[in-house]
Amino acid sequence: MARTNPIQFVQQVRTEVGKVTWPTRREVLLTTVMVFIMATLTAIFFAVIDILIREGLQTVLNLFG
Repeated sequence: MARTNPIQFVQQVRTEVGKVTWPTRREVLLTTVMVFIMATLTAIFFAVIDILIREGLQTVLNLFG
């Protein structure tokens, strides 16, 4: 494998970075909002599941304890 000198490497990196399609400000904002919404829904879901499991266990333990 041939070695590339640092100047060629930097030129190649600049060329590749120029090919990248960067998201628009609107796309970044929408994606960020969606992440927050999904994180909130996931937190609510697991909180409800946790409450149900805790209540179920307390009920079972109260029956036998």
